[in-house]
Amino acid sequence: MKVEFAPINIPLKRRIQTVAVLQWIFSFLLLEFCCGFFVILILGNFWFLAVLYLLWLYLDWETPCAGGRRSQWVRSWTVWKYFREYFPIHLIKTSELNPNHNYLLGFHPHGVLVAGAFGNFCTDPTFKNLFPGLTPYLHIMPIWFGCPFFREYIMSAGMVSASKESVSYVLNNEGGGHASVIVIGGAEESLNAHPGSLTLNILKRKGFIKMALKHGAHLVPVFSFGENELFKQVANPKGSWLRNVQEKLQKIMGFALPLFHARGVFQYSFGLIPYRQPIHTVVGSPIPVKQNLNPTNEEIDQLHALYLQKLKKLFEEHKSNYGIPEHKSLIF
Repeated sequence: MKVEFAPINIPLKRRIQTVAVLQWIFSFLLLEFCCGFFVILILGNFWFLAVLYLLWLYLDWETPCAGGRRSQWVRSWTVWKYFREYFPIHLIKTSELNPNHNYLLGFHPHGVLVAGAFGNFCTDPTFKNLFPGLTPYLHIMPIWFGCPFFREYIMSAGMVSASKESVSYVLNNEGGGHASVIVIGGAEESLNAHPGSLTLNILKRKGFIKMALKHGAHLVPVFSFGENELFKQVANPKGSWLRNVQEKLQKIMGFALPLFHARGVFQYSFGLIPYRQPIHTVVGSPIPVKQNLNPTNEEIDQLHALYLQKLKKLFEEHKSNYGIPEHKSLIF
């Protein structure tokens, strides 16, 4: 295997951008550190600190379902500016979103590590500059909020639980101005995150449609071009032994384990640092939704079909701008 090394005289800005991406990557490894640190506290001389934190965890358990606890200071860290510039990440506005309404943004595709969703909705000031008056909440799997200390970190970035209670809390804002961002395909879709893949796990995902109807939240399709190009994943076609193992583990643990790689710090052949591929997250036009507290299955199916139609139209209108061949289309 041929290994290509990067030039030694890497520009300072690019080195800083790489460090920023490393911080993002290690944010996922921080989960293990936080759990390990908590165990050390319990078994060590500072067990009383662990007990105090467990008490805090008990009292604060519902916060991820009640809007979280975002920190403007964390969201505005300079490191996130360099993180966005590394790929780079762009947020594309195609229509105005009136801050007097609440919105449910369906984000596609999941990719391996949803870099576009994090860069655009968990860091400032990109979103609030394009959509003033709107506050985005990125909904993620509830399991992540059970980890001591780590939960505080992700909530500070504006992440909240993906539970029904959490989505309802965000969309119940009477004055409008809230935007729930849901990665519709979920962890299962990450197993399809191969470069060039356009397969979305959405045909049976209708829970977000029901939530939009119940709260009268306008639906907004969002497609992130380049999301699947950041990593290479070990081949795992449907029916293969690897895919079967991954799907079984997902059912047991609640999250998927894609086997991926990309580049290293000083060489481009292997590593965990994502490739420098541009990400263009295109926010589509809102689909007006009239509140219906008890929608029928037929009403849900009709709105779901309309959403798929608008998502496909958004993709077709913009795919030529971001290197997608004309003959390629989304696969639902």
